[in-house]
This record gives sequence, C-alpha cells and structure tokens, in this order.
Amino acid sequence: MYKSVIRPLLFVFSPETIHGLSIHFLKLINKIHILKALVCRAFLLTENQQLKINLFGLEFSNPVGLAAGFDKNAEVFESMDAFGFSFVEVGTVTPLAQPGNPKPRLFRLKKDKAIINRMGFNNNGLDAAIDKLKHRKTKIIVGGNIGKNTLTPNEQANDDYIKVFRGLHPYVDYFTVNVSCPNVCDLHKLQDRDVLLELLSKLQEINKLQEKPKPILLKISPDLSFAQIDDTLDIIRETKLDGVVAVNTTTSREGLSYSNEHIQKIANGGLSGKPLKNKANEIIRYISEKTEGTLPIIGVGGILTAEDALEKLNAGASLVQIYTGFIYEGPSLVKNINKKILKNTEK
Repeated sequence: MYKSVIRPLLFVFSPETIHGLSIHFLKLINKIHILKALVCRAFLLTENQQLKINLFGLEFSNPVGLAAGFDKNAEVFESMDAFGFSFVEVGTVTPLAQPGNPKPRLFRLKKDKAIINRMGFNNNGLDAAIDKLKHRKTKIIVGGNIGKNTLTPNEQANDDYIKVFRGLHPYVDYFTVNVSCPNVCDLHKLQDRDVLLELLSKLQEINKLQEKPKPILLKISPDLSFAQIDDTLDIIRETKLDGVVAVNTTTSREGLSYSNEHIQKIANGGLSGKPLKNKANEIIRYISEKTEGTLPIIGVGGILTAEDALEKLNAGASLVQIYTGFIYEGPSLVKNINKKILKNTEK
C-alpha cells in the first residue's frame, strides 16, 4: 500500500515539505498512545534475542538504525522505536542554530531511488537539541552526530566540535564525528591527516575525563581513495576511536539514469540511495579486511531492501543505518530487514 498509494501522494509535494509533515506526524505518534500502539502493531517485530547486538558497551535490540539527517533537531527519536529502529542518530548538531543552504536543496531521483541533498547542516543548534534529549523516556539508543557551523572557519572548527561534544555528552549514548559531509563548504579539508588527528585526539582527551566516557565514531566519505582510507584507519588506531560509520553521501554522479543536463540543473549536493550501495559495500569490506574485523562498522548507503542490509552485514558491518530507503520503501523496511536477518540466522 505504501508504494502503490501513499508514496505517489507524498511525492506530489517537494521533499522538504514532506519531511516537515513527517516530523509533525511522528511527534503526534509519541503524544497519542493509541496511535503509537497501532504503529507498533503494524511495524514492530517481536523482540528476539537473536537480533540483539552488544557493541561499544551498548545493547542494540536489533542491527537497524536511522541515519543522521532525518531527526536533525532530536524531535522525534522517541517515536522511531515504534517502527522497529533500535537506534537513532540525531543531528548533525552544530553549536549555533543555522538555516542551512538556500532552497531548493533536496531533490528526488525517482528512477534511481536516490536523493541529492545540499541541506548544509540546517538545525536548531546545540541548546535546542539538549532541551529535547534531556527529557528522554524511551530506551532507544541515541547517537549524536556533531559538526561545525558553516560560518566557522576551519581553523576554529575544533572549538565547534568540542562545544557540541561537551554539551551533548550527558544526553547521548555515542558520538559520530561528521567531517565528511559534502554540503558544507571546505568541510572535507578536516579529513586531512594532521587536522583530523588533532580534532579526534582532543575529543578523546575530553572523553576520558568524563565520569562515563562515550563511544566515538568517525563518519567517512565514499569519495576517499584507499590510500586516504588507510591514513584514516591509522588515525583511528592512534586515537583509539570506537568505530566508523561508512559511508556519508557522495559527490559522484556515476551510473545515474538521468541526463547530464538534468543533473547539472540540480547542481551540487551529496547523493544517497541505491547508486551508493556498491561503493559503500566496497569500502565496508575494505575496512573490515584491513582491520581484520576488529573495528566496528556501522554500514550505511543504498539500503533499500532486506538483501541490501544483509550485504553490508556480510561485508563486515556490525550495524546498519537507513534513511533514503525508508523514504522510498516505507516503514516496513526495518521489519523486513530484521525478518531477513532472522531467516538467514536459522539457515
């Protein structure tokens, strides 16, 4: 019903309009208990011990999470357990509220089941996120995806990351450091070896001083070369990070069904969805083999079916995240993935 009736209706409107309406609906779910109960009945799989995963000192009820970018302002994370998600990554959170890039900045590529976005870390800022997170009531695991304000020069970027890290530390279960988003000017330069080493070292220093240190992960770009990935893995080992999120959106436009003219009209932005699947799998497999499976990986990019999720787990991911697939395939995707994992486990 979602793909034949609901999705065509939703896709009549602009992607950002629908996202805003979705946030309002998800807020209602958390306020109206009977509505949440109905959603749970439709989409929540009965808890199963075989799906549970212990990672980073946290117990995930299943391997499927919601990627950063959907719940930018930590407004609806408590509604997402009704759809079967075991964890939600909120953000990207920046110190100050910012509007992001000019609209339009979110584009569907329906034929490719893909999205191009250049949102630009639009969010309500650190204080607004804290205000939502400090009232947590559900057991769903929450990750904090952290970044810098667009107007903050890279020379002062560490101050932004540190401020958000300190502020969110009491309220989230793990952190993802986002230096790989292609939609913030020159952010990719923070991936350079010396710059990244300094940032991650400082975050770990602060983390170790906390009463309860939190797992820190690094989100990497699919546009890195294998040599750059090797450098990144060296930094991760040196700073004793807890894991990696692979991958962010890509600036590549390879393999799309649309004409160059159409794509050029959309212009800049990060591509997500089905075209990213194989590249993400390749990077996950490479990292897993390079680290001999010792570095936990959250696999994200191009998961539109249960089989896609299994591919990432088989490539070496311990957990997976979805976002674009949730939009194209609907809320039953999480349940389908977990069913497939259970079926595969029984073989």
